[in-house]
Amino acid sequence: MSISSNWQAATSPRLHNPVDLHPAKFPDTLKNVAKSPKTQVLFVCIGNACRSQMGEAIARKEAADVIQPFSAGLHPLGMIPELTLKTLEANGYSGEGLASKALRDFSGAGIDLVVDMSGLGRQDAFADFQNVEEWEVTDPYGGNAATYQKIFLEIQDKVMAMAQLLRETKRANEENQ
Repeated sequence: MSISSNWQAATSPRLHNPVDLHPAKFPDTLKNVAKSPKTQVLFVCIGNACRSQMGEAIARKEAADVIQPFSAGLHPLGMIPELTLKTLEANGYSGEGLASKALRDFSGAGIDLVVDMSGLGRQDAFADFQNVEEWEVTDPYGGNAATYQKIFLEIQDKVMAMAQLLRETKRANEENQ
């Protein structure tokens, strides 16, 4: 079940009013995902070198209270480009501990939500995962520093919106108990 329309509405470019986000606006699947203390989120892109690494690093810092982040690639590059690490550092995020990993390494790992930024659409590679969210994020690989920064900001907005939605859902779940 995809929750794309809700995420896209909530994460339009440069989210300015997170107060508008409310748990009642998103589907039951996300409400179920948010029941555990931390939601295990796997950020996926093609090479696990740029977009998914940015998602993991941002979630580590900005959403540690609600997200346990991981990242993987459909076809891992085996390294993280210097511009990915420089972009993270320039924005106050650490690249320490980041490594290029394969999606297959997370099969059966209890991941609550996969965020697919590969741009390839839902495919057989995600058959082992119940909740897959598609984020349309351009691959900055091979681009210049400005391209990386633009993509970083887009991913940051989406991660921040996801964290806000998870926090609101957890609060609502606690209030209903």
